[in-house]
Amino acid sequence: MSQSVRYRPSFLAWLISLFSGVGGLIVKLMMLCILNGITGWAIIVLFTQERVIWALGTTAVLASIDFIYLVPNRFLPAKFILPGSVLLVAYLIVPIFFTINTAFQEYSTGHVLTKAEAIQTNLEQNAVQGDRYFRMAPARDSSGALVLVLVDDSTGDAFIGRRSGLEEIDPTTVEVDDFGDILPPTGYSALIGDEFFEIDAELAAFEVPLENGGVVRTEGLSGAYDSAPGFQFDPTSGALVASDTGVEYLDNGRGSFESADGEQLVVGWREYIGFDNFTAVITNPLVRQPFLRAFAWTIGFAGSTVLLSFAIGLFLAKVIDKQNLRGKKVYRSLLVIPYAIPGFLSLLVFKGLLNDDFGLINKLLPFDPPWLFDPWWARLSVIMVSVWLTTPYFLLVCMGALQSIPTELVEAARVDGAGRWQVFRKVTLPLLMVVVTPLLIASFAYNFNNFNNVYLLTGGGPTTEDQSVAGATDILISYTYKLAFESGKGQDYGLASAISIYIFFIVAAMSASGFLRSKALENMK
Repeated sequence: MSQSVRYRPSFLAWLISLFSGVGGLIVKLMMLCILNGITGWAIIVLFTQERVIWALGTTAVLASIDFIYLVPNRFLPAKFILPGSVLLVAYLIVPIFFTINTAFQEYSTGHVLTKAEAIQTNLEQNAVQGDRYFRMAPARDSSGALVLVLVDDSTGDAFIGRRSGLEEIDPTTVEVDDFGDILPPTGYSALIGDEFFEIDAELAAFEVPLENGGVVRTEGLSGAYDSAPGFQFDPTSGALVASDTGVEYLDNGRGSFESADGEQLVVGWREYIGFDNFTAVITNPLVRQPFLRAFAWTIGFAGSTVLLSFAIGLFLAKVIDKQNLRGKKVYRSLLVIPYAIPGFLSLLVFKGLLNDDFGLINKLLPFDPPWLFDPWWARLSVIMVSVWLTTPYFLLVCMGALQSIPTELVEAARVDGAGRWQVFRKVTLPLLMVVVTPLLIASFAYNFNNFNNVYLLTGGGPTTEDQSVAGATDILISYTYKLAFESGKGQDYGLASAISIYIFFIVAAMSASGFLRSKALENMK
């Protein structure tokens, strides 16, 4: 008599069942509600910031998602394709277009605002201090709002300063105590005790607007002064005119207000400048020289890392490939350890090992190489550590490729009288290169943009004689990063984006050339 077996669904089957039937419908509706809530908030923020195109695009995407998932028994393929497509657009397509768009703009420190915001900021920040000084006492009016009780130090006139403007009052209503402190008039309460410290930040930002366009600003807890705008905006010519000298600053077409003698105001705006960022790499020596130096070092770094790693990996693979080698598995496991350890951790450990003062490597050597402080020693250290990290990869690749070479060809070459070196050079290596060449190209492209190996070990340093942004070990990608985020004179996102596009075309050209070469190798079989 057969005994029935009770079926126990797996956890995966149970999880899938949650998304079917009524339970699945409820889960789907809950997830859509969460998505609509978060995205709806984002759309409101986009509209608030006047990014209408982004807001409308996000609304269209959200409506499409709701329509596809709420209509039953239709658009089944789209329900599986849509999540990946949205992520593809969000994390790949949008950044690419954003980078291309930024590359054609003057977008850097001092050029992050719109033109209207830049005009307003220049009017507010370039204020000229006036001749009037006030003794001041902060107080509260009947509604509890903060006001300033002001007494003109030269004329003795008294005022109440509000955020809405300056109101003159009878000076006899304002008294001064024995310590010279102003006592508020009737109807206003003085601030006492801890209230002074609680309003410190609010008082520092308090401004009383004047009829001439200037403001009264506080100075400490007992003084204030008037200031007039340093510039006046002329809507007819679109120029900012200096109040004291009458010099006009006009739009120079590059996101800045510039005078006739070439002086530019600090605060500018984002502006499309065509191919200027791209041509600066060729025509501007301050950009061209560090770019070419970083480019040459990038080629040397990537090429030497790949060639040395491949050579060492192939040598070790040939050694381990011997049939009579004892402990083959142990050797293979030990040699793969650098590949198993997270790269960033290895780089930070090596940074400590190569330290001039406390590093273990210098303690073991009879002399003290300046690994991280001399340009050439720093370059050597970057290559050494990169080779240490990359060799296990080529060891595994070469071990697999050697196994795929038919033994009949090797034996036939030996029967014909070829020695070991001839067999390797004429048979093993050509067949190996057919398999390994695409991986060499991919590894070169990877090391061409290997930001971690440079930045985590040396930070791109040490500095060079020309004191440029690019250090002695900066490759193109770390140089681009410094232009965008760590430049000593501010960030230059437009130039960094242009250089990143250069990097893309350089890597694409080298990879295409390499792959054409690899196809030629395939035809040699």
